[in-house]
Amino acid sequence: MRTRTLGSTGPTVSALGLGAMGMSDAYGPTERAESVATVHAALEAGVTLIDTGDFYAMGHNELLLAEALRGRDRDSYQLSVKFGALRGPDGGFGGTDGRPEAVKNFLAYSLTRLGTDHIDIYRPARLDPAVPIEETVGAIKEMIDAGYVRHLGLSEVDAATIRRAHAVHPVADLQIEYSLISRAVEAEVLPTLRELGIGMTAYGVLSRGLISGHWSADRAGAPGDYRAFSPRFAEENVAHNLALVEALRRVAGAKGCTVAQLAIAWVAAQGTDIVPLVGARTRERLAEALPALEVELGADDLAEIEKAVPSGSARGDRYPAAFMSSLGVGN
Repeated sequence: MRTRTLGSTGPTVSALGLGAMGMSDAYGPTERAESVATVHAALEAGVTLIDTGDFYAMGHNELLLAEALRGRDRDSYQLSVKFGALRGPDGGFGGTDGRPEAVKNFLAYSLTRLGTDHIDIYRPARLDPAVPIEETVGAIKEMIDAGYVRHLGLSEVDAATIRRAHAVHPVADLQIEYSLISRAVEAEVLPTLRELGIGMTAYGVLSRGLISGHWSADRAGAPGDYRAFSPRFAEENVAHNLALVEALRRVAGAKGCTVAQLAIAWVAAQGTDIVPLVGARTRERLAEALPALEVELGADDLAEIEKAVPSGSARGDRYPAAFMSSLGVGN
């Protein structure tokens, strides 16, 4: 497994990370045994970076990872944890809490659920508009100084917020959606990260399966599947978006790889300071994703991909309208 370093101050991690959210939340029912087996398969393949959130199924995901990681050398993997999203017993979202006292409270619960004495990268999931980012980051800095956290991360914030946070404590990486059809970060955020020496962990590299090559317009989501509410999967948009996938499939065929592998490889090719996160829920999907690191893309390949899926060509927002306002950048 190749490695990449997250920014100038962050850890060295596997060049591909595992996003664990889908094993507990957002995409319908899962099988616990298969989820644990998938984590094990990722570790055995050399994946060291595992991303979760304390609000993924209200702690379920952290408990699942604790089970999957039990008995493993703690220095053999890195845990990236998001916090701050508030949820009710019905699973609904109720805003964000970035108060310093809340940061420490969230962290205490995560450490206990994960069965560990430290988090490698700790980050607010979204910006709390009622709390200056300096206060939230200041609390994380205290936890770093106390040894409970190793590195500061951010998630889905704009360039100005990145600068403000970085002035309080060095930021290791920004976690943000970045894919062939979600490229808003390229305008201001990515240049800012590179100016400041901050890495990126890119989630949504397959746009929740839309550009994986496995989705179809007539596919019905399982109960609890977020994609039923996602604008890009909506009836008025999905056919157009899948036409982009078919254009990408032709490029992938010529390259001798799958659509998913090409989409992941494209993100990885945007810079060695970017680590794609793959949300594989099964060993089968993980096995497809891993060879993406071996897909070499030259200038001609990148030009063909750009022709197939031009920047801004997707239809529909990347989140429902109610969530778009909490994002630092758009689509």
